[in-house]
Order: sequence, then structure tokens, then C-alpha cells
Amino acid sequence: MCFKVIFPSIDKILNIVDSKYILVHVAAERSKQMSETGHYQMKESEYHSKRGIGRALEEIEAGLIKIKKNDKTEE
Repeated sequence: MCFKVIFPSIDKILNIVDSKYILVHVAAERSKQMSETGHYQMKESEYHSKRGIGRALEEIEAGLIKIKKNDKTEE
């Protein structure tokens, strides 16, 4: 059985993003945006991943995508 190392490491990204659900949502939205517009925030040669979802995760890890925290509190 061959295991492929995922880049970037999900554990490292979860230090940036508090929730796996938010990470999945943001990465999926960014991946869709890249495929629709062809706009990348890094040079294509700088990405390790060839797929949009991997590239979106790389942008999150590099700090190119800022995720705002929701500060709503329950009353």
C-alpha cells in the first residue's frame, strides 16, 4: 500500500484556521474561484499541487487568504 504525503500539511493549516469545516468551505470556494477566473495569487510554478483544491490550501497556508473570525456571542 502506498501513502501519498499531502501538501500542505492539514495540521499546520489548522493552526491558522480553527475549524476543519471552515477550512473545507474556504478551500472549496477558492478552488472554484480559481477554476472560473484563472486568477492565482502565486506564480503557477510556485505551487506544489496541480489541482485547485491543493492550490487553495497552499494559498491559505502562505497567508494569502485571510479568514475572518466571527465574533458573534450568544446572548
